Amino acid sequence: MTVPSPAETAEPAEPAPAPPPRRTFGLAAATALVMGNIIGGGIFALPATVAPYGTISLLAFVVLSVGAVALALLFGKLARRSPVTGGLYVYPRDAFGDFAGFLSAWSYWTMCWVSIAALAVAVVGYVDVLIPLHGNHVLQAAVAMAALWLPAAANFAGTRWVGAVQVVSTVLKFVPLLLLATIGLFFVDADNFGPFNASGQSVSGALAASAALLLYSFLGVESAAVSAGEVRDPERTVARASVLGTLASALVYILGTVAVFGLVPHGRLADSGAPFADAVNALTGSSWGGTAIALVAVVSITGCLNGWILMAAQMPYAAARDGLFPAPFARVGKGGVPGFGVWACAVLGTLLIALNYTAGPDTTFRVLVLITTFTGCVPYLLSAAAQLYWLARGTRDLPHSRLRSSGRDPHRPAGLVRDLIVAVLSFGFSFWLIAGAGYAAVYQGVLFLFAGIPVYVWLRGRKDKAEATDKAEAAA
Repeated sequence: MTVPSPAETAEPAEPAPAPPPRRTFGLAAATALVMGNIIGGGIFALPATVAPYGTISLLAFVVLSVGAVALALLFGKLARRSPVTGGLYVYPRDAFGDFAGFLSAWSYWTMCWVSIAALAVAVVGYVDVLIPLHGNHVLQAAVAMAALWLPAAANFAGTRWVGAVQVVSTVLKFVPLLLLATIGLFFVDADNFGPFNASGQSVSGALAASAALLLYSFLGVESAAVSAGEVRDPERTVARASVLGTLASALVYILGTVAVFGLVPHGRLADSGAPFADAVNALTGSSWGGTAIALVAVVSITGCLNGWILMAAQMPYAAARDGLFPAPFARVGKGGVPGFGVWACAVLGTLLIALNYTAGPDTTFRVLVLITTFTGCVPYLLSAAAQLYWLARGTRDLPHSRLRSSGRDPHRPAGLVRDLIVAVLSFGFSFWLIAGAGYAAVYQGVLFLFAGIPVYVWLRGRKDKAEATDKAEAAA
């Protein structure tokens, strides 16, 4: 099967009518959605995950921050062209046709429910600080499933409640993390950092490998673009929320990880199940600080799950409206949330949690993170390619129908060079992260991706048949 050429798909099929968007997210809620989805389980669990690579992972965090800001700028630009729900599905579909749009939607949807399972697993280490689970795998799996289903149930209340929960949970987790990230810097011990490159790989290999793991902590930069249909004044708000949320998250990430590396000895950090709790304990000299940060982590990850479940429902909703995802995903409840999509991601996440705890919980988080990295980068890559396509056509910001009325010159050299740099950086950054994920992650991620092709073939066949029938009836 080949991807249709741009010439064949210059005018994509008109999407099915959709109910008017509620536009419940202002700049504060949209920024909180971005920050809330970025600052979730990753920052609380990943310092220990990348500790075996050494302090080179701190450099990887800086590189990732630059790449994440480039992606935020990219999605802001693309949202000006298509300010609708679906974001990373809509951009490739408009540029390259239905098949590219489906691959992006399928990959992103896979990333969402796999990420949801990974986040739920990350809760377990911090719940264990509050309530010892004594290594009982059944209890650990039950805690992970409860962490998944509670925010899933909250999503049925509607997008207005999702926005409110995101604002509250973002404040509750951002302030303590920022305090640790700043105060902790005054108590770091240089001897705790360990070697620069402890992996035994080359510097470039260790940098790419640690970045592939750390990317998980930046997934969510696209949240405002995916939810553009619920954002007020999306042409401006999506870009602002994406950049502000990404920059604030990057600041907390870099300072917080430096503090954790400097407070917890390297050998102990590599084996830690709750590195931020260990850092606070080292800072305070007692266990109460670790208990407090563990509570913050549970609130943070649960709030993050609240936002990610919404993302997992919205992407297939947008594709289902175009006949490129099963029809039940297009059903919207009274609260404005696609209910079937919520159920689907919760059930699949539950199955993945059960499977991985049965296979061995010691490797669960790492495996899920790497699969999420690959499946998340595919729509990033396709979205960057879509922007490059629009730049080549000379229409980078607005649809053809709006270019003339906008009064703007789409060919301004300074703006063109800026947008080209952002698009190229985003494409190269996504490609580099896919390569750094490793053979196992790419192999498993490709299997997840290719599993969607029969779904596309079936849905596209039925769609074409219905269109042919309609034409025949119209001709008759």
